[in-house]
Amino acid sequence: MCGLPAVRARFARDSASIQRLYFDYATGRKIGVICRTLAAAKKIYRCVEPAELEKIAGTVHHGGIVAVVPLPPLASPQAADLRTWATRREPLLLLDRIGNAHNLGAIARTAGFFGVSQILLPDHPSAALPGEAAYRVAEGGLEVVKLWRVPDFARCLRDLAAVGYEVVGAATRGGRPDAGPRTSRPIALVLGNEEHGLTPEVAAACTRTITLPGSGRVESLNVSVAAAVLLWELVARRGLSEATPRPGGGGAQ
Repeated sequence: MCGLPAVRARFARDSASIQRLYFDYATGRKIGVICRTLAAAKKIYRCVEPAELEKIAGTVHHGGIVAVVPLPPLASPQAADLRTWATRREPLLLLDRIGNAHNLGAIARTAGFFGVSQILLPDHPSAALPGEAAYRVAEGGLEVVKLWRVPDFARCLRDLAAVGYEVVGAATRGGRPDAGPRTSRPIALVLGNEEHGLTPEVAAACTRTITLPGSGRVESLNVSVAAAVLLWELVARRGLSEATPRPGGGGAQ
């Protein structure tokens, strides 16, 4: 796990999971509390030269610090989880074979920013999983969301619709050019692969699809940017609107 924001977020959430810590001199001056905690737990922490830090991280993009932590287990959501999320009206984010770890990290950061706590990934070899690059780009976002791994993605979407979700697929073309009418159903937003978009099976399992309108001069947005726009439009802005009292003291209905 690289980068000071990511390491600080992990330390704040679960300091015991940090097994070893390596950092350069400049970063070492900023992490006194972390080092003291590791020392008390008799764990390894060490200031190293930049070349060694690069070797430990396996990348030049280490941000001056590398924490060694266990890989998180990714459970599969059960029917009871889907029902609980629907009852709580939790917004969900589903990533259909997002292949770039940087995009996964950026989307997790956006999801955390907008208060989306559950991200579902397909159990597919092309789907990016959390690792060094994703944690670094997420800058703490992966500490506030939970990742799940789904064996049958299209079936999961159908199951979500059955328990009351509006399952909205993001399509490069052919979907609605707007968010559509306000719905009382909780939202599950589905984003597709960077090059190929949603698979036909996943698109068919959505209750509707949406296409972001643009100028036409560029075909599409990066998937992490599209995630930010759609989460704001479908989840965050609507949540704020529902929470804002109307004139006369009544809440939005």
